[in-house]
Amino acid sequence: MFSFAQPRKKRRPDLTPMIDVVFLLLVFFMLVSRFGAQSALPLFPAGGDGAATWQGPPRVVELYGSGEIRLNGEEVFAEHLSGWLRPLMPSPDAPVILRTHDADLQMLADTVDRLSGDGITRLIVME
Repeated sequence: MFSFAQPRKKRRPDLTPMIDVVFLLLVFFMLVSRFGAQSALPLFPAGGDGAATWQGPPRVVELYGSGEIRLNGEEVFAEHLSGWLRPLMPSPDAPVILRTHDADLQMLADTVDRLSGDGITRLIVME
């Protein structure tokens, strides 16, 4: 009749290739991740002397999702925002209101960073 060969022993799956792939992914993500201090926005609560009375004309900067920036209702370019704010400020530490309508967080961060770099540090963020 028929002569069948001896049945083979069942082999266990070799995990070495999977371990190699996991190790390579680990090395990849360690190399591409950034280790360092993240930048932070210097925003402080308006308490104490921040609750003083408002002086001078209004200084309301409105940020829109379309990238539009308005100062007291007038459209301005981001590069010229500090120049337009300076004449409206009675003192260098006068507060400026930042109002975000539908702007994203990155636009707010860029505006705060730009104004802080130009010496306008007393910012009040509103929704």
